[in-house]
Amino acid sequence: QVQLVESGGGSVQAGGSLRLSCGTSGSMSSRRCMGWFRQAPGKEREGIASIDHDGLGSYAASVKGRFTISQDNAKKTLYLQMNSLKPEDTAMYYCAAGPGGACLRSPVYYNYWGQGTQVTVFS
Repeated sequence: QVQLVESGGGSVQAGGSLRLSCGTSGSMSSRRCMGWFRQAPGKEREGIASIDHDGLGSYAASVKGRFTISQDNAKKTLYLQMNSLKPEDTAMYYCAAGPGGACLRSPVYYNYWGQGTQVTVFS
């Protein structure tokens, strides 16, 4: 059974930075995809970044140039470095793991989810 645990959320002033971490346990495919999603109240879950087993990242337009996804395979940890945060980045952030393939950012391609960590950006 795969388990994902996010940490690193909090409250930050606009323009600030946060780094989210996602610790993983359990056995996953060597070709698995990992992703970060977020969901604000009243909105659909949005895929903001994904990374494949080779470390190739992909970003939503809303975060490209500000957020960086990375992974430490030895530590089995996924990261999301968030810079130049804006109030519209306020949401619950989730990490997710999927079996692999194109590593798209749609939730349907991911079958393991963390419990989420709240990020609040105030102006």
